[in-house]
Amino acid sequence: MIGHRLRRLLLALTMVLAVGFLNPAPAAAATLTMRGVDISSVQRSLDLGATYYNASGTAANPLDILTGAGANYVRLRIWNNPASGYNNKAKVLAYAKAVKARGLGLMIDFHYSDTWADPGKQYKPAAWASHGIGQLQSDVYNYTYDICTSLKAQGTTPDSVQIGNEINVGMLWNDGKVVNNDFTNLSLLLKAGYNATKACNGGTQVIVHTANADSLAHARWFYDGIRAKGVPWDITALSYYCMWHGPLSSLYSVVSDTRTRYGKPVIVAETAYPFTAANADGEANVIGGSTPCSGYPATWEGQATNFTHVQNTARNAGAIGVFYWEPTWHAVAGNGWDPANINGTGNQWDNMAVFNWTGGINPGIRWTP
Repeated sequence: MIGHRLRRLLLALTMVLAVGFLNPAPAAAATLTMRGVDISSVQRSLDLGATYYNASGTAANPLDILTGAGANYVRLRIWNNPASGYNNKAKVLAYAKAVKARGLGLMIDFHYSDTWADPGKQYKPAAWASHGIGQLQSDVYNYTYDICTSLKAQGTTPDSVQIGNEINVGMLWNDGKVVNNDFTNLSLLLKAGYNATKACNGGTQVIVHTANADSLAHARWFYDGIRAKGVPWDITALSYYCMWHGPLSSLYSVVSDTRTRYGKPVIVAETAYPFTAANADGEANVIGGSTPCSGYPATWEGQATNFTHVQNTARNAGAIGVFYWEPTWHAVAGNGWDPANINGTGNQWDNMAVFNWTGGINPGIRWTP
């Protein structure tokens, strides 16, 4: 009798384990403690006289409007020596005061370039153009340390920093580019940035950011590669735009996998969606079409719903933060796409901001814990 009962118990246990393996429970939903906005272009817009309006139609500081919609964290990119002067050290230091005065979190996004750095381009700043990997390690360390300590000295210590921006195949090309699966040089640069940050302030969290929310294979290739080289980091960051990275199911699986595989918190450092298919200026929009992603029309409602669904998916997969990229960069003449020709270029993002072309916020947009 006992043997029969034991066999039945073992059989039941085997069935439970099998079902659990084939249908794993979803990740426990996290709280989005980092509800962020990258508003790196807003200083230029304000200097040009842009006005921002809350959902009631009242003019207000864009920081206050966004925090009123639930945001609690600001991400600012920094370029070494941009031709426009915007997003340089002086500008970032100045705006950091406005951010911290409101009690918001502050993330500094180091591009280590004089212009845009992303998966398709990682240009060295002109001052480092002739430097090899040995000198570049010192460059990254010294520059990171200088920016961090300058922020700290004025009472605006960054809560987090990104060592590189969307570095899918490395940074500071070609020396820091991953070639033939060799992460050696990139690892040296990431370690230099990490060490400089911790030397400045041990509590500042170091983020490694890629645009690899499209597939497990891409995310694992990169983060396995730097982990194998002993790179330390505190937060894993991903970019997710449904137009480029696929359905929300991809976002869920990559967030869940990177969180458990590397044992570090995960954030979506960039996301956005258009509110219109129209174009405000002579610069072609980076994303067009009436329904760029299935189920989400390019309308106020479509934009707000998409952002809500991205937050819900990230949260359910265990992420701790989601950042909207450039919500304030609406159609302001003179705030162009190209930092080397900021007056002479238009804005490719004017239909992706959460403020329309006269400065009114999407009334349905919310950042939620």
